[in-house]
Amino acid sequence: MAPPANAQQQPQVQLVGGRKVVDEVSGWLRVLDDGSVDRTWAGPPEALPLMEPVPPYAVPRDGHTLYDLPGEPNLRVYLPEAKAEGGARLPVILQLHGGGFCITHPSWLMYHHFYARLACAVPAVVVAVELPLAPERRLPAHIDTGVAALRRLRSIALSEDVSALDDPAAALLREAADVSRVFLIGDSSGGNLVHLVAARVGQEADAGTWAPLRLAGGIPIHPGFVRATRSRSELETKAESVFFTLDMLDKFLALALPEGATKDHPFTCPMGAQAPPLESVPLPPLLVSVAENDLIRDTNLEYCNALRAAGKEVEVLINHGMSHSFYLNKYAVDMDPTTGERARELIDAIKSFISRH
Repeated sequence: MAPPANAQQQPQVQLVGGRKVVDEVSGWLRVLDDGSVDRTWAGPPEALPLMEPVPPYAVPRDGHTLYDLPGEPNLRVYLPEAKAEGGARLPVILQLHGGGFCITHPSWLMYHHFYARLACAVPAVVVAVELPLAPERRLPAHIDTGVAALRRLRSIALSEDVSALDDPAAALLREAADVSRVFLIGDSSGGNLVHLVAARVGQEADAGTWAPLRLAGGIPIHPGFVRATRSRSELETKAESVFFTLDMLDKFLALALPEGATKDHPFTCPMGAQAPPLESVPLPPLLVSVAENDLIRDTNLEYCNALRAAGKEVEVLINHGMSHSFYLNKYAVDMDPTTGERARELIDAIKSFISRH
């Protein structure tokens, strides 16, 4: 007998290897009932090449070498062949990758193509940090790891005997890097971490615990700052794509924020009522990149205005006609003239900012 027309349909239970899916971010990850997380990409297959890991290489390519430096935390080091004027050591760009605190890896091609190019353009030593991922490790684990990466840089710099360093890559890093000029950079959720890690370090700077390391600046690119009260219409839902939608953002944050926290938490809304007054937050000079067509553009600009009102030194670069993290799409950068030009403008702005700090 057929069920009544008004009978409720039972939701289908998804299974992965016999385990139930209890939460999901479309395309990106599935949380299973045993607490494990499946991050097998389930979106358009044409995106897969951007997620391919790039292995390290000690023989120069396109003007740089690339090393992995295992440890706590794992680091990836880009060393440009270009030298600073007068043979001086190079500034350091410490990269904190995005992905809603839940996905991506610094070895992926989408990061590699941009940061290899940036290392040669500045020139600077680029050190990418392998961050923990939520929900297995929620915030503030990512902040702690960013701070630990800086401590590791400081420890390498303070090593008097290069031959005593555990890894040859560490010796190369020590010889090339000027840790008195460290710049934090991060896209999306990594942009949040630029603010949060810089604030943590700034709180300890007066004690002299960081010398000779010094944070000279921060570069949040399309930071993932949001407000719980902001409506979808204000965020230009027409700009949503398979890679970045408001639902995805909400899901990622629900998995990454401390249990019970809302999007007004200081980790995602540092200019909100729950956060310390920005006047009291020690921050280095900042260059904030804002994409004109970003879903979170308005909140990014609100952050910049709040920084200015608090007396902070902040420059704003608008990526005209671009959407969230556009510069990570190597194929668009290579094949679309407008995207390629905006990526070049971003690199030029970063180079100029570093040269002045």
